[in-house]
Amino acid sequence: MPMAEIPLCVWRTRGQSFTFRGQSIRYWTAGQGEPLLLLHGFPTASWDWHYLWGPLAQRFRVIACDMLGFGDSAKPVDHAYSLMEQADLQQALLAHLQVDQPVHLLAHDYGGSVAQELLARHHEQRADIASCVFLNSGLFPESCRMLLIQKLLLSRLGWLVGRSFGRDDLVRNVSQIYGPCTHPSESALDDFWSLIAANRGTRILHKLVGYMPERRLHRERWVGAMQREGVPLRFINGVVDPLSGANMVERYRQLVPEPDTVQLQGIGHYPHTEAPVQVLRHYLAFREQPLSYFEQKVAWS
Repeated sequence: MPMAEIPLCVWRTRGQSFTFRGQSIRYWTAGQGEPLLLLHGFPTASWDWHYLWGPLAQRFRVIACDMLGFGDSAKPVDHAYSLMEQADLQQALLAHLQVDQPVHLLAHDYGGSVAQELLARHHEQRADIASCVFLNSGLFPESCRMLLIQKLLLSRLGWLVGRSFGRDDLVRNVSQIYGPCTHPSESALDDFWSLIAANRGTRILHKLVGYMPERRLHRERWVGAMQREGVPLRFINGVVDPLSGANMVERYRQLVPEPDTVQLQGIGHYPHTEAPVQVLRHYLAFREQPLSYFEQKVAWS
């Protein structure tokens, strides 16, 4: 059975705002129970989670924000965007919401790198992370692949490429990373574009894409955080994703002790919108596993 979507116009009315380092950040929260922080990818926003939002909010206290430079949050032009700052933002949001329990993470793509930094901080006693599930994230920079548009945005002319980026460019690039039978509708593409273009967002695309070299810079810290014991991990992966699909699962299995992976056949870079029923099932199965299961895995790691 298909899962109910939340139209973007409705989603936007449910958002709230708080101020982070002088910038307005849009966030959403629903439900009760253990806190679950959802971390979106590049170049979209937290609306990516809308299929899963209701089912997850029935079980957990679900929290998500549009990160700085994304969606309906502020997009300052003269700003040095970084994954480290986005991790600071997530911790500031949790503090704003007075979350004082260990937090579970569900992270996609760009958000996966933010989750890796939060894991590293957990091992430094600077964050309290209960578990983490990654969806199609570039966890290992040596296995990451880039679209041509990302390479162009990283070039010296990236500012010009970003300013000329339009809806047709979005459609052309999205078509390369979805599964063959799971492409988004024209309406969904309109909504993706609305979130990217909000607050004149194309002016900063070349700055946001700096996360690619930043992943290489912090590679040892972030991979090391996944290799430490104590936090249950799972990697749910759409294997036909050309960016971080089957190649990333293979590397994960090589480097993460006792790897817990789920492969979704025929699914691309956005499992939570392409196959939300499967993602929900595999996420809840992960959360419902007894602690003894993870303790056994840790013992053998």
